[in-house]
Amino acid sequence: MPSFSARESSRRHFLKQVSAIGLAAALAPLASPSASARGDSVATTRSGRIAGLRDRGIHVFRGIPYGDTSTRRFRRALPETPWTGVRDATRFAASAPQRGDADGQPVSEDCLFLNLHTPGLRDGRKRPILFYIHGGGYNNGSGSHPLYDGANLCRRGDVVVVTVNHRLNAFGYLYLGEHGDERFAESGNVGQLDLIQALHWVREHADEFGGDASNVTVFGQSGGGAKIATLMAMPEADGLFHKAMTMSGQQVTAAGPRAAAQRADLLLREAGLEPDELDRLLALPMARLLEATRARDPSRVEDTSLYFSPVLDSRALPRHPFYPDAPAQSARIPMIIGNTHDETRAFLGGDPANFALTWEQLPRKIREQQYVDLAPDVVIAEYRRLYPDYTPSEVFFAATTAGRSWRGAIIEAEERARQGAPAWVYQLDWRSPAEGGRLRAFHTLDIPLVFDNVDAEGSRTGTSERAHRMATRMSDALIAFARHGDPNHAGIPHWAPYTLPRRQTMVFDDASRMEDDPRGGERRLYESVPFVQRGTF
Repeated sequence: MPSFSARESSRRHFLKQVSAIGLAAALAPLASPSASARGDSVATTRSGRIAGLRDRGIHVFRGIPYGDTSTRRFRRALPETPWTGVRDATRFAASAPQRGDADGQPVSEDCLFLNLHTPGLRDGRKRPILFYIHGGGYNNGSGSHPLYDGANLCRRGDVVVVTVNHRLNAFGYLYLGEHGDERFAESGNVGQLDLIQALHWVREHADEFGGDASNVTVFGQSGGGAKIATLMAMPEADGLFHKAMTMSGQQVTAAGPRAAAQRADLLLREAGLEPDELDRLLALPMARLLEATRARDPSRVEDTSLYFSPVLDSRALPRHPFYPDAPAQSARIPMIIGNTHDETRAFLGGDPANFALTWEQLPRKIREQQYVDLAPDVVIAEYRRLYPDYTPSEVFFAATTAGRSWRGAIIEAEERARQGAPAWVYQLDWRSPAEGGRLRAFHTLDIPLVFDNVDAEGSRTGTSERAHRMATRMSDALIAFARHGDPNHAGIPHWAPYTLPRRQTMVFDDASRMEDDPRGGERRLYESVPFVQRGTF
């Protein structure tokens, strides 16, 4: 264990790093059109003109501001500040403050930027608009990752693709609503309100970028899917999007106000502040506030930092996203709900020991990692009955996948079916060749397939013909869904909507197929205990 002085030196280095990054972002030039930006990739926004670039015949605009949070910590954003001249939109802009890598971009509290790909400008075409919300939970990430490049989707489907940055972690979801200060009544959901502001921007500018304001599809993976599920229950989001696709990202319940307020108090204590010192909290340096999020979250089994997510504040979010039922306001919105077969191999596959577990080691590992309170011996016995050939490691990865993320997807699909609302469900079984194939169909594998970006930096699909065929199937399903409200196309078997009790599911694989209730035994095992979304209590 490092000495106290070593730990303090590391802490100071971290603070200096984050402060420097934030300062660099704040001092970035607002308008400096480059030579590559000149030409026909010039658009007019409500706040000024922007110059982008051409990439493989597609107009690309990066770092477009859609709001201003520079002086709005824990509060709704202001409109972006207008500029004069032509603003350079050839480079990505700052990501939200976060610990760790922000997809290689600087971080800043002024982080409301979006990126846009379109085949045409002001051409009167009414193209479907695909609005992507990044993953990383509610804690990290950005819309700038190479896997989210929209050029291939634009060329394949004649669509407009938008990716977005918004406030995260404590900056986007710290609930101060019980402190009696009306300024912060909505602080637990300002990250979601940022997304709503971005959707308003998209609707306002659809014609300029060759898109159809009445045909917006939101799609997102992991935390992005969870944010979409939450938007489906937020009154201010009603009417801003018309179709939704969630990929390995569910939000059944939001954080309760008591639990969210408890996390806020823990952060204040970690920052050395009293509960009533909100003005000091506003003045706290960005890096110090980020460091305070390292406080241990009391609701989580493992030793980890504070968990921030949308809050049931009875204002911006007046109900849980999918409890006790699917939100009525979104019943008319067609929805795709998907997961990968081996989600947790992405999280837990980095430890070689997890691939060599013994039956004696397995109970403790399942108790630590399945996230539901179900006796490990019961879980192991049922998996050995369902899958007699499974090794202890295969049981471990299957049980943690079913107990952690997959259960929420099943609940959302079932509630949509009970509501009579259209939903199509998929399970990605297609196995990645990465690491000798041992990661199988891991969490995030569907991103490069849906974006048709198997050749992009960060893709772990490989670039074989097999990978390209799967990308064609999945990206064409997204495009068909965005265009027609139905994901069916000639390259896949007929994809029937999800109904009860059949639970029809498209299994994407080298030989894609429809199955009724795949992994039904696992579903029945885990529905024997209550599902509680992490962070609710």
